[in-house]
Amino acid sequence: MANLFEAAGLDQGAPKPLAERLRPQRLADVVGQDHLLKGDGPIARMLAGRRMASCILWGPPGTGKTTIARLLARETGLHFEQLSAVFSGVADLRRAFEAARARRQSGQGTLLFVDEIHRFNKSQQDGFLPYVEDGTVVLVGATTENPSFELNAALLSRAQVLVLKRLDEAALEVLLGRAEALAGHALPVSAEARVALLAMADGDGRYLLNLAEELLSLQAGSALGVAELARVVQKRAPLYDKADEAHYNLISALHKSLRGSDCDAALYWLARMLAGGEQPLYILRRLTRFAVEDIGLADPNALLQALAAKDMYDFLGSPEGEIALVQCVVYLATAPKSNAAYKAEGAARRAAQRTGSLMPPMHILNAPTRLMKDLGYGKGYAYDHDTEEGFSGQNYFPDGMPREGYYNPTDRGFEREVRKRLDYWARLRARGQGE
Repeated sequence: MANLFEAAGLDQGAPKPLAERLRPQRLADVVGQDHLLKGDGPIARMLAGRRMASCILWGPPGTGKTTIARLLARETGLHFEQLSAVFSGVADLRRAFEAARARRQSGQGTLLFVDEIHRFNKSQQDGFLPYVEDGTVVLVGATTENPSFELNAALLSRAQVLVLKRLDEAALEVLLGRAEALAGHALPVSAEARVALLAMADGDGRYLLNLAEELLSLQAGSALGVAELARVVQKRAPLYDKADEAHYNLISALHKSLRGSDCDAALYWLARMLAGGEQPLYILRRLTRFAVEDIGLADPNALLQALAAKDMYDFLGSPEGEIALVQCVVYLATAPKSNAAYKAEGAARRAAQRTGSLMPPMHILNAPTRLMKDLGYGKGYAYDHDTEEGFSGQNYFPDGMPREGYYNPTDRGFEREVRKRLDYWARLRARGQGE
């Protein structure tokens, strides 16, 4: 009875969540982060060298950031001080620094753990700098956001960024095994439901243990199947915030899958974005951009397909209109690819910036007044439709500027035909110049 009492956390007052009761007591027990904690990993090297440097732990929720910080303090003999940027202000920081300075004078170092450190503004982040530099605290910050965007460069230059990985299936299975060992019995789920349970956690160990705690408390007569499991527990929403890095990561994955002509991968990333609540019109804007940037004249219909998908979604709305996105993604992924027009725009823009205000040649200027005609505007202009080939071959670049080539079509899709036309006109131009 006493063991069960302690296992439930009742020996210390209010019951503790299963995730807290199973919090590792040694770094060796942390799962899924061997690249940091084992062998030649950065944390393993710090501990082996008996030195602790300030660091930023960056990773998804439920991957062990708080646990690692606590255990680092324990294994290096530092006092553990924890703050949350969500609930703390300047006064809290000042008290923490003053207490750390007092402990330092008595020979005790401080590991200051700041959860959600990205939520401190830039000036608050700057406040850490002198205390990190003089060793008053060893700063360990935790964040789910990309430090490159959310933390000051000055702070990043003084702290090593350590990336935690989302927990894979093997790591999550270890956590389930620990939960079952503590409870003294297995989860009341079938093998298929167990696999589904791991998928529901989506790499979040804390969330998995919360689900396990709920299941272990059931008085189930038989093992739950996948359908019963879905009814008993709430599926975790995908990690996706339209304002954070996942937003940009997933649209990048979609764009590059399309560019690589991988239709199935592109459909997967589209589904991920829609499941995360991304606005379909944002996706359609990116698909339209892709149609001109990465397909261009290799298939001029790609742009029409993207615009038609936008019109269909506007007309039908969600969810029926989302099939338009699917059709558009399939079309763009399977279309021939060319960035020739995109590259031509950049080359022409650089030439325009380089050459400044050069005037067009006089023969292609209109002469709406007698004065302009007397000055030579339009003199010698050859009307292309009046020539035998419908092509005069005249110079249209500024006088004194050598002819340059910007658009270099590929031999893929419709651009193959465009290439034939350009080559034909180049031959005519060269023949005219030789006469």
